[in-house]
Amino acid sequence: MTDPAPDRRGETDQSALRQLPSDADVEDTADVFGLLSDPGRLRLLVALLDGELCVSDLAAVTGLSESSVSHALRLLRAHRVVAVRRAGRMAYYRLEDGHVRMLLDLAFTHTEHTEAIHPERS
Repeated sequence: MTDPAPDRRGETDQSALRQLPSDADVEDTADVFGLLSDPGRLRLLVALLDGELCVSDLAAVTGLSESSVSHALRLLRAHRVVAVRRAGRMAYYRLEDGHVRMLLDLAFTHTEHTEAIHPERS
């Protein structure tokens, strides 16, 4: 007996391949998720949800040292996750754009609605 449905595996594979972003885009996106995977950097980004803050304020809010905050902000700026505005000798940091806010909102909404199993934390 023959299978009535034709083999569409090759067609499906080609469709999936056409939907994949370029290797460079995948690597850049993985870099952003890597930046978001650090709890300290994530705290900095959450602190910036309400607007601009300087390094000393970010350190006070997150409990990180000013040196750690500065280092994290350099990484986040290099990947265009945060932007800086200079006013004299002060530098004020903010989220780069609405996409970053959406990523954070979606990630926290996801964790609030799911119960993750963390075998590595047991």
